[in-house]
Amino acid sequence: MGTFVSKVTANKSALQALNGCYKGFSFDFGALSSKIDDLVIFPGFCDVHVHFREPGFFYKESIETGSKCGARGGYTAVCTMPNLNPVPDSVENLKIQLDLIEKSSVINVYPYGSITVGQKGEILADLDGMKDLAIAFSDDGRGVQSDEMMQTAMKKAKALGKMIVAHCEVNSLLKGGYIHDGEYCKTHGHKGICSASEYEQIARDLKLVEKIGCSYHVCHISTKESVELIRQAKARGLDVSCETAPHYLVLDDGDLQEDGKFKMNPPLRGVEDRLALIEGIKDGTIDMIATDHAPHSKEEKSRGLSGSAFGIVGLETAFAVCYTKLVKTGVITLEKLIDLLAINPRKRFNIPLGNDFSVWDLNRCFTVNPEEFLSKGRATPFEGEELFGVNLMTVVDGKTVYLEKKI
Repeated sequence: MGTFVSKVTANKSALQALNGCYKGFSFDFGALSSKIDDLVIFPGFCDVHVHFREPGFFYKESIETGSKCGARGGYTAVCTMPNLNPVPDSVENLKIQLDLIEKSSVINVYPYGSITVGQKGEILADLDGMKDLAIAFSDDGRGVQSDEMMQTAMKKAKALGKMIVAHCEVNSLLKGGYIHDGEYCKTHGHKGICSASEYEQIARDLKLVEKIGCSYHVCHISTKESVELIRQAKARGLDVSCETAPHYLVLDDGDLQEDGKFKMNPPLRGVEDRLALIEGIKDGTIDMIATDHAPHSKEEKSRGLSGSAFGIVGLETAFAVCYTKLVKTGVITLEKLIDLLAINPRKRFNIPLGNDFSVWDLNRCFTVNPEEFLSKGRATPFEGEELFGVNLMTVVDGKTVYLEKKI
């Protein structure tokens, strides 16, 4: 089948050419004859920021349920974050996760190794030992607070030819906050998280990158200042990239409700931040869209904005959210969206595409119902929304790993 470029493929002849070529791939053209020309084939999406919670937190999500919900969302490759138990800070601990992936995953899963032992920011993890097993190194869920520790990690990562993937957050600036320090926060009596808690650590890291020359990627940026810092760093020729998430592009703190499904870290920011993020994806400052899929139990998300755990799920809604709210509204083109979801992440993280693709009906509308998710997580701010774009089939390495119920 060959390697996909960022263009999409549509029409009946393309699907007929695929029919029977791959194990488990078959279409009932009779049942879909009236819609076949409206279907579109996309290269498999790639998400470099997900939490599958296993080992350690199976009740929130497992490798199996996480990978299945990813397949439903059109994802054929994901990178799993290290806030697990045990933390993948050594070959021994990382192999626990790799064994689970080998046993349970229906898509390609590439785990991160942690930057520091136990993600505590005090002792450098075994980066040498993990270099051939981990996709990159990250302490996601926590920012590395020590300048000296981050500098040491960057030097080691550069020597190993690996990337540092940073959750940027200055702990001393958090002050117990849990939503954006904006108008909603002030009028509803909540504790806010200031934008500086994100962009100040990005600024620190970029200075270190300029000094050391390592490969560096910033997780889930949410502020206008972060966008501008990364734009300037790229203009200076630094080896940097970044991601944002669908919810930061289409929601802001004016959309907040007193419900845990609106609580994530970083939080939904202001309108100006959202608009700056959109400009960032348009001009290439922001390289990719990642979901930060972060499932929790129903009880953990039932305590309102103040008491709920940080995190929402996103793999099963990401494309439809972006397509409905960004492509159909004319903000970006469909080709640009596929670059952000499928092409750019693979290029940056050197993740092969192979024979991975998904087949979509872009004219079909559905209502987001978390009770129908394949993920164990149910918290999404898009619950009840009408979205366009239904995935009919996902194929990984020529094998069908997801098939929509109506086919």
